[in-house]
Amino acid sequence: MQKIRVPLLQELVALPALVSGSAREFKSTRAITGGAMLSALSVILNQFTIFFSQLLRVGFTFLAVGTSAMLFGPLLTGALGAITDILKYIVRNDGGAFFLGFTFNEFLRGFLYGLFFYRKRITPARVVAAQLTVVLVINLLLNPLWLSILYQDAFGALVAMRLAKNAVMLPIDSFLLYFALKKIAVLHPMRLA
Repeated sequence: MQKIRVPLLQELVALPALVSGSAREFKSTRAITGGAMLSALSVILNQFTIFFSQLLRVGFTFLAVGTSAMLFGPLLTGALGAITDILKYIVRNDGGAFFLGFTFNEFLRGFLYGLFFYRKRITPARVVAAQLTVVLVINLLLNPLWLSILYQDAFGALVAMRLAKNAVMLPIDSFLLYFALKKIAVLHPMRLA
């Protein structure tokens, strides 16, 4: 009798082992140093963020976060994302208020990327799925929620305003992230499954 393989189910079953395995990265000097360097790159890339309005911007920090997630896992990348968010606020305060919700978003972004990329083969479908998850959970749900709390704006209006931007940027960001991760995977094949 042949076993039926359900790839998504296998991924879900493997999640606890993946997360606990990524906790070992906290003990690795190499991982912490590499993650810190990618966090510094994220702070630098944040300087090149393009602001269309106080609520709408395009940036490239996701490239450093995705690379860190692929190399060092969801937990370390999430923790570094939270620390980096605070550093980015200090280095480039664009007039907005500091809010822990956005720090949580940065932890979650690194964690989600880590779930998709850590010790996994990088494929276009995997990158698009990761980017789509980040867009839906963070860009279209949590960011508008935090902004509606901060500025007393209507949640629905904030989502509608971000929907078009995210629809346009999803394939572009996915392509950029796939290209970057594939280049890094060639340099660090021992870090991948």
